[in-house]
Amino acid sequence: MLPEQIAEQRTKRYNGTVLSIKKCNSDLMILRVKSDFPRPAHLAGQYCTLGLGNWEPRMPGCQEESLKPEDEPKLVRRAYSISCSMMNETGKLVDIAATDFLEFYIVLVREGAPDGKAPALTPRLFMLNPGDRIAMGEKITGHYNLEYIKDGDNVVFLGTGTGEAPHNYMVWELLHRGHKGRILSASCVRLRKDLGYFATHQELEKKFDNYKYLALTTREADTVTHKIYIQDLITSGQMEQHMGAPLSPATTHVFLCGNPKMIGVPVKDTKTGVRSYPEPVGVIQLLEERGFTVDNNAQKIKGNIHFEEYW
Repeated sequence: MLPEQIAEQRTKRYNGTVLSIKKCNSDLMILRVKSDFPRPAHLAGQYCTLGLGNWEPRMPGCQEESLKPEDEPKLVRRAYSISCSMMNETGKLVDIAATDFLEFYIVLVREGAPDGKAPALTPRLFMLNPGDRIAMGEKITGHYNLEYIKDGDNVVFLGTGTGEAPHNYMVWELLHRGHKGRILSASCVRLRKDLGYFATHQELEKKFDNYKYLALTTREADTVTHKIYIQDLITSGQMEQHMGAPLSPATTHVFLCGNPKMIGVPVKDTKTGVRSYPEPVGVIQLLEERGFTVDNNAQKIKGNIHFEEYW
């Protein structure tokens, strides 16, 4: 596309401005975007879409992309859960009502899916700078939220990688409204540099007696020989020790976001109606064996296991 055509497309197709970008490391960033339209009402834990044109430059070092000429003028979009920095520069909980942007926690996908198709969006997102324009969905939606949480419930958030994003927003929401139950958030990543909000969680632990954050790394020199995954927290009893309360379906809601292998959504046979769990064992199986029940959004049935698969 010619430069004047690109400029025209950006004017026509983009409706948001990048306010800031914080690079946690070369492949991980916290992105804030302000839309041209009033920020839609939404709930902590929900998502909206971000998009860029195929004409935009891509980050070097990513899998090369083959575009047909007719695809170059198209937008590529993806849904992202909305994140939250939780605390401001003065060490207090942020005032979401006083902000006019949305925050996103995004990892750079350098290689494509098993089908061989190159990643389309994140190599372009990582070329953005403050002031650049972007497409943002005008609707924020999703079943993954705190709608059914009561004030005295214990709430557990279990995530992998950037699956922590909606949990950060929900942690902020609970602390902001003075939640009385215990709150535990665990995030499993490869390296400590992949914990973009780690320092903030540490500060929150100091300020709120009912909040606990667990950072699990699997490829650091001191953890690679004794990795602890999310599932290990449950089977070993460490989760209950850190939470200071039993992992009981009568008092606890568990939120899962990230790697589908961690979540382990059961599959129902369409002919027999029999449910089967995937391998390796996921968190849903471990919790259901303890008497927990998983949400069934299709039938509008709410349990005490809530999940959001991130890919």
